[in-house]
Amino acid sequence: MYQYDQYDQAMVDARVEEFRGQVARRMAGEITEDQFKPLRLKNGLYLQLHAYMLRVAIPYGTLNGRQMRMLGDIADKYDRGYGHFTTRQNIQYNWIKLEDAPQILADLATVEMHAIQTSGNCIRNISSDHFAGAAADELVDPRPYAELLRQWSSFHPEFDYLPRKFKIAVIASDTDRAAMRLHDIGIQIVKNEAGEIGARFYVGGGMGRTPMIAPVIREFVPALQMVSYAEAALRVYNRYGRRDNKYKARIKILVHEIGADEYRRQVEEEFAHILTLGLEPPQAEFERIAAFFADPGLESGLADGYDRSDPDFAVWADQNTTPHKQAGYKAVVISLKPAGGIPGDATADQIRLMAELAEVYSLDELRVTHTQNIVLPHVKQSDLYALWQKLDAAGLATANLDLIGDIIACPGLDYCSLANARSIPLAQKISARFAEPERQRALGELKLKISGCINACGHHHAGNIGILGVDRKGTENYQLLLGGSEAADTSLAQIVGPGFSEDGIVDAIETVTNVYLAQRADGERFLDTYRRLGMAPFKEAIYG
Repeated sequence: MYQYDQYDQAMVDARVEEFRGQVARRMAGEITEDQFKPLRLKNGLYLQLHAYMLRVAIPYGTLNGRQMRMLGDIADKYDRGYGHFTTRQNIQYNWIKLEDAPQILADLATVEMHAIQTSGNCIRNISSDHFAGAAADELVDPRPYAELLRQWSSFHPEFDYLPRKFKIAVIASDTDRAAMRLHDIGIQIVKNEAGEIGARFYVGGGMGRTPMIAPVIREFVPALQMVSYAEAALRVYNRYGRRDNKYKARIKILVHEIGADEYRRQVEEEFAHILTLGLEPPQAEFERIAAFFADPGLESGLADGYDRSDPDFAVWADQNTTPHKQAGYKAVVISLKPAGGIPGDATADQIRLMAELAEVYSLDELRVTHTQNIVLPHVKQSDLYALWQKLDAAGLATANLDLIGDIIACPGLDYCSLANARSIPLAQKISARFAEPERQRALGELKLKISGCINACGHHHAGNIGILGVDRKGTENYQLLLGGSEAADTSLAQIVGPGFSEDGIVDAIETVTNVYLAQRADGERFLDTYRRLGMAPFKEAIYG
């Protein structure tokens, strides 16, 4: 993983001290809340319903044991003993005191972490495939390119006050594990007919009030011109993006309104101009960055296979481990979705344990997934059983990856001042209703996502089953959506019909799954059956 040099550390340290002064001025009454708000947002500090929330950046979801241990310590020292891992591969703390915020940032800086640009109308955390560097199906490790874009975008003066927040994802596999086409810019590392590495650019995706799937804007950009093309794409957006209406301010609206062809024409024109300025990073700088992502010490000559005599372990290994590019290894997904639990939450002790397990079993690497789980990317198959025993003892061995119990949920109305309805209690009720492991496995792959408002932080548009919390005349109400996907077969879920109460939506989901079980063909996932049958049989079963 990337390590700070003297310039990185000095930049982060300077930001900490700057914010320390801003907080002191706010607490002394020298600046108003309106004056302070843009300053705190630039440092990831939100004011929510009950307290301040701090969002910490985890670039492309990668961190080491030392950093993970610090996240656990912060949860104990400054919060209520837990943290919440998010769909942006970050972590949030929901009970922060304003006077503590500068010291939290100072503590983070000691382990090369920060909260810069985790909020505000700027380029947010660059996300990526959580199996990057380990996946058996990737072309190259996409993280050096993500890191290059992170360095380019941090404190970029031209893009510090965009019309709206901006999100970029980078992958290097035909299997999309980062919801790439639902980002403002999605980049897939590809190889052209000449065998050269470059990037395919998708621009104009996103969820929220007006969900859209990003179209391809350019099939191939040479690798070291990627930054220039991203700059061109953002310049066109910065020039024409709506600043008069925040609901129409995202780049997806611009691409939709002027059309992908016209947007592409203007980006190409801007790109040609930028190429004359020599802004591309030199090859030597990319190689310096890429060196941090070299083989972390994987052993060769290891045999595949492990003892499966413990049936509980075998179920977990089948469900929560994935193939690795190196023989004898697996990538392990630690589920943060226990039956009846809060999706994405982990206690301070669990966070510190995961740090220790990464150091012992995963070459000191962890990843945060956009589905609110944690990955140990490099685990020897011979260590799987010992690892599982320790996870099981800590309540971290739920075998539900990609099943109905692996729920994505935003914090909702329990914390968020923007939410219309609670997400957490609903997620817990659904989890409890489908808690039986055999029932989950019988349903197979079924991705359920819950958002407490139209902003879609729970990615409900991309759920095979999606749930949107709305306010109906002062009462919490839930809309049911079906047919979404965030994978390479990206699709947007559609609303089934009138909404439900909290208990009613749980019953409706059970009805939907019963229709699926009765109608599915051999080998069909829920999404396959829905696409074959359409909405009608599900709607009829729910509403009569």
